[in-house]
Amino acid sequence: MSERYLLTNVRLEQGFIRRQGVVQGTECAEFTLDIVDGRISAIYAGTQRLPGVAWLDAGGYLMLPATRDEHIHLDKTFYGGPWRAARESGAQDIFGMIVLEQEILPTLLPTSVQRTHALLQLVQQQGTTYVRSHCNIEPVSGLQSLLHLLEALAPWREKLQCEIVAFPQHGLLRSGSLSLMREALALGCEWVGGLDPSKVDGDMVRSLEATLELAVEAGKGIDYHLHEDKSTGIACIRYLLDALEREPALRGKLTLSHAYCLAQIEPAELSELAGQMAELGVSLASCLPLGKGVMPLPYLRERGVRLLSGTDSVIDHWSPFGSASMLDKAHDWARLYTRGSEFELSRALAIATGNCLPLTDSGDRAWPKVNDEASFILLNAACSAQVVARLTAVEAVYFRGKRVWTRE
Repeated sequence: MSERYLLTNVRLEQGFIRRQGVVQGTECAEFTLDIVDGRISAIYAGTQRLPGVAWLDAGGYLMLPATRDEHIHLDKTFYGGPWRAARESGAQDIFGMIVLEQEILPTLLPTSVQRTHALLQLVQQQGTTYVRSHCNIEPVSGLQSLLHLLEALAPWREKLQCEIVAFPQHGLLRSGSLSLMREALALGCEWVGGLDPSKVDGDMVRSLEATLELAVEAGKGIDYHLHEDKSTGIACIRYLLDALEREPALRGKLTLSHAYCLAQIEPAELSELAGQMAELGVSLASCLPLGKGVMPLPYLRERGVRLLSGTDSVIDHWSPFGSASMLDKAHDWARLYTRGSEFELSRALAIATGNCLPLTDSGDRAWPKVNDEASFILLNAACSAQVVARLTAVEAVYFRGKRVWTRE
């Protein structure tokens, strides 16, 4: 049976207000959305009522696209439990962190379903309806982290979408996780993960070839954690790009996560790599690191590289600072890369929404449109620029037409 209702009294961005050619503000207007079976079937100016059709009042709130967290670790969070700071062992490098994980994972597993559920509640309240979660696949937890994550996600299937990356956190070769990875992919993981093939696995070619083989064999994409510096990190990127040249089935299905080494190379080399990444459909997932080399993200976007972002470690043994808010990431983008103008702030929202913006650069309405999925958030704000600058609280979240959360 068809599910239909009208969402009235909702404010949508209409265009930019310009003075002497410079954007000075954003114009909004009231609309009514006709939502049928999870999609927007019509958009009416002003308030509209239709005989026999139920309606909801949006309260005059601003409607923006729901946010997308493209890099998070749902499976090993401290969230939902007692306070714990990060790096309790004093670990200083990736190997120390692996040892720490081997010690604490068995203590986290008994309550991981409950803590993941609590974290999903936080994610939802922040306005996110899509997450790509990396999940540990290694001998210490075996497949238990994945099975617990799948159990925690089960009641959320109608509230948000989650794709899972099978992530060999302790090194694909170093920890002997190849067979576990195959089992994880058979259980439904959508992505093949990987980690620092030179530094952690000690053999870039063997490690990357094993990762590529897993992806081709399972028909999955690759989401690769790369923390290595330019001495080995750029070689890893080049190897993966060459592999995509040889294997057309993987084009458009590779995400590089972090890839800090791109901030360490000369402009000419960055230009070359950016062009190849764009041509092969490679995405870059950056969590917008603060305090280190600033990632050249605006330049990569200009060159056509698809940019993603995520909240990574919300609170765990890696970091205690995450908020689970992708609007925070848009705010970080604005502080890193803009001067805080109305136009720049409105563009910063893209990093939080999977590059979906209400207005084009020229000020034409790009979202929402008829037939779009009805996944969006409502906020008490004048426009998206204010939301990014002032981190306006989310008032309601809709996923595929259903109101899945509202502020009490």
